[in-house]
Amino acid sequence: MSESLLARLDPTKRVLKRAQYEAFEFSLFGGDVLVRNASHADPENHEYNVRIVDGVPEACECPADEKYNGPCKHRVAVAIRRPILDAVEQMQMVADGGVVSNEQPEAEAEDDSKSEDCDCEMLDDDFPCWACVDSGRREFSN
Repeated sequence: MSESLLARLDPTKRVLKRAQYEAFEFSLFGGDVLVRNASHADPENHEYNVRIVDGVPEACECPADEKYNGPCKHRVAVAIRRPILDAVEQMQMVADGGVVSNEQPEAEAEDDSKSEDCDCEMLDDDFPCWACVDSGRREFSN
């Protein structure tokens, strides 16, 4: 996949804004993510399981995900929080019998190619996306 995860999901602006500002709480749940919306007065009645398939929030149990075209705010909230997707990926790999090592891989030669979730082209040339900073491909300029 060469496009960013957010571009692939293609949420509406309204859904993207809500995914950013609402007070979501996340729990790993059986290889997926349980998303609780703490913005509600009764958050226990506003929690939904988001199914993750190959690093992509594919489906949510909420009524909006079934009723409307495009992803719901819960799926987008997970998609924009890379550390949550990384934790799910690790959890799924261990559940499938993979081995997770705490050792850091040896540094490889610098690769200028963009990762699949790179959003640098949407940003100012002097400001890299988080995926590139996190992976070490680019640094913040001083």
